[in-house]
Amino acid sequence: MTATFDDYVVARGQALLRLAWLLARDEHLAQDVVQEVLAKASVRWSRIERAGSPDAYVRKMVVNELLSWRRRRHDIPTDRLAERALGDSYAGDHAGHHADRDQVIRLLATLPRQQRAVLVLRYFEGLDDDTIAGVIGCAPVTVRAHASKALARLRAGASPIKELR
Repeated sequence: MTATFDDYVVARGQALLRLAWLLARDEHLAQDVVQEVLAKASVRWSRIERAGSPDAYVRKMVVNELLSWRRRRHDIPTDRLAERALGDSYAGDHAGHHADRDQVIRLLATLPRQQRAVLVLRYFEGLDDDTIAGVIGCAPVTVRAHASKALARLRAGASPIKELR
């Protein structure tokens, strides 16, 4: 059974926004990019669907759009990143966990775009190196190099955080 474009947007729209937000670090830019990508995808939806993995295709469109976005904004305060929750997967009071997560989000904002994209796709989207390489258009060894450099940079700027070890 094939899904309609509307069904896809309802099912995956929030995940695409979260991905875009993690990469862009700006809610409005993330919304603009996802809207633009979905507008392009709607026109070619039948072809995207026939390709076999619409989610991978649209995810790649979002990442590519953000990596090539011309309106680079470097004046985004990093404290805005901490205001956003990555989800409601934790119930109760987990202040230490939230403080660590906020620190990771702030540190992600300091990384170059390619390194940030690799970490977001690997740890937030759960993709393997080969899939990430396909999404950002590089070799898997380059993905591993970006991840290694990014994690080293995060470790250098972080107080001890369990998730980064």
